Amino acid sequence: MKKINKTNVCRILDREKVNYELFIRTENESFEDIGLDSDIVFKTLVLVGSDKNNYVCIIPLNEHLSLKKAAKNFEIKNIEMLLQKELKNLTGYIHGGCSPLGMKVKFRTLIDERAKNFDHIVVSAGKLLHFVKLNPVDLAKLCDAKFCNLVV
Repeated sequence: MKKINKTNVCRILDREKVNYELFIRTENESFEDIGLDSDIVFKTLVLVGSDKNNYVCIIPLNEHLSLKKAAKNFEIKNIEMLLQKELKNLTGYIHGGCSPLGMKVKFRTLIDERAKNFDHIVVSAGKLLHFVKLNPVDLAKLCDAKFCNLVV
């Protein structure tokens, strides 16, 4: 049996005694191929606000972030996506492997309210093609996040 190396995200979840499942897929596999419904997969987006602070939004994989809703919920005037080239320096993660857990700095975070419709959601485990499935309320507690409507 192949040994699976835990990511830093897994170590954080272990330390906090949060139940989770680690999934690893290849580039050629869909989420359904590894036993996951793509409706429960959420992506982590890092943004920069008009106040020059950084923010994190966690939204369904197949949805688009409403910058207007994000700014309103963070109570700032405007917000935009962080440039991809700035992601690794700021968070420690590369594009496609950015997890809301274990960033270099803990940023204010929002989770799209649709996450509450599921017993479990899937987010990046902090490494390309690595994912963790966990309860959205547990994720919100770890990220000090609130749930709100974030998508177009």
